[in-house]
Amino acid sequence: MSSPQNRVWASIDLAALERNLGRIRTALPPGVQYVAVVKADAYGHGLYQTVARLMQCGADAFAVANVFEGAEVREIGAGWPILVLGPILPGEEDRLLENDLVATISSPEEVKRFEKAARKAGRPLRVHLKVDTGMGRLGVWHSEAEALFAQLEQSRQLALEGIYTHFSSADTDAEYTKTQRERLIRVIQKMPEGTVNRLLIHADNSAGIDSFAAQSPFTAVRVGLLQFGHLPYKDSLLARLAIEPVLSFHTRVGLLKELPRGTPISYGRTYTLKRRSRLAVLTAGYGDGIPTPASNRAQVLIGGQRCPVLGRVTMDQTIVDVTDLKDAVSVGDEAVLIGAQGDERITVAEFSEWGACIPWETFCSLTKRVPRVYRTARVAV
Repeated sequence: MSSPQNRVWASIDLAALERNLGRIRTALPPGVQYVAVVKADAYGHGLYQTVARLMQCGADAFAVANVFEGAEVREIGAGWPILVLGPILPGEEDRLLENDLVATISSPEEVKRFEKAARKAGRPLRVHLKVDTGMGRLGVWHSEAEALFAQLEQSRQLALEGIYTHFSSADTDAEYTKTQRERLIRVIQKMPEGTVNRLLIHADNSAGIDSFAAQSPFTAVRVGLLQFGHLPYKDSLLARLAIEPVLSFHTRVGLLKELPRGTPISYGRTYTLKRRSRLAVLTAGYGDGIPTPASNRAQVLIGGQRCPVLGRVTMDQTIVDVTDLKDAVSVGDEAVLIGAQGDERITVAEFSEWGACIPWETFCSLTKRVPRVYRTARVAV
């Protein structure tokens, strides 16, 4: 997997990604489409490798943040619908048409702008209507959605293919999520008979997948973090699935030294040794994706044991205490920041808590200085 020259690396298990997709699909009702969310370089997992594998193993469509990400996904494969979740800036409309991307509509102004671009190109532009049911970000406010829907239905240049919303608190507030879901359903119920059958209707992400009761109008789910092996909400419909972490984060011991009791450690002297200690200086820091709030809080795995981070995390190095390790430590040994070593495991949730952030942020914060090393073997689901 990794050469001795790697000072820091992320290991990406594409077979685990494939298994996760298979298990998620099996748990969904028949006919529900799997929209793989791959924005921000596939949540830091690497866009090309991730998307290629998802195309091979059964994703129905993809969702990205902007037209540039959409163009990258289109280069990987033709035919898959690619929904741009973010707003389209003036001047970006041609990229939608050139790459056969699906735009999100939130306002009457966008309708006019997109119609102009489609008219100029001589072909229709595919769109989804987004309804703001309480997120307060993108989308038309739910009480105004009927008018915008009618405007889209009358357009000859725009092809309405879906309608969706975004939950703000699916992992923390079930009642508010229920309110948002009901608001979207009321919007859908006002649509002409037969419209629901031809539109892709989606609201649920990894944290909120529980829409699919009898007679549910929802026909797709947007899956992001869950496919990468992290369950964002323990009470969601898919909480019972045995999903696997896809990414692990590694570095190495760059230096070993012993220092006396009373020695201050790292910038700002935020930690002082309480005993004579053996320290390991790791070859990764916040320049690689170890957040500074993890200073004096995080742990790493060396020799299958947890070792505490001492002092402030620096740009290129992190200092840990290896005094209590049972086995000898050598320069060049692997240290696991996220992942398993021996019988121990540090989860992305645990790492994120130490770093005062969320798992989405953790994955996206692994910098370009961190090589992605891909495991590609196919293993049965």
